[in-house]
Amino acid sequence: MSKKTVIIGATTNPSRYAYFAADRLTNAGHEIVPVGIKKGEVFGEEILDIKKSPEVTDVDTVTMYLGPQNQPEYYDYIVGLNPKRIIFNPGTENPELVKKAQEAGIETEYACTLVMLGSGVY
Repeated sequence: MSKKTVIIGATTNPSRYAYFAADRLTNAGHEIVPVGIKKGEVFGEEILDIKKSPEVTDVDTVTMYLGPQNQPEYYDYIVGLNPKRIIFNPGTENPELVKKAQEAGIETEYACTLVMLGSGVY
């Protein structure tokens, strides 16, 4: 089943994990919505400007590739996407955002999207 996934911290840089995740999610048949500060396109999808809080509906998963020091200004936006879950990839762990998400009824996981996809538990 396809899970619409918002990639927070999307990038066109092929050496970044957010780029690998976009590739693997696309290959696994999941719809991706790349969101970040970088301009460009990944796997046929335009990177939406996070500073403009782009509206995205029917979000299953938010996968985080934005360090905790850069997350606070986007808390309301991320929680407001109303995803079923937020995956905090290594280096993005943030207890403050986890608490806000859980209070809004959003499942949170400290995990790696790439490992989850590779092991079939995404």
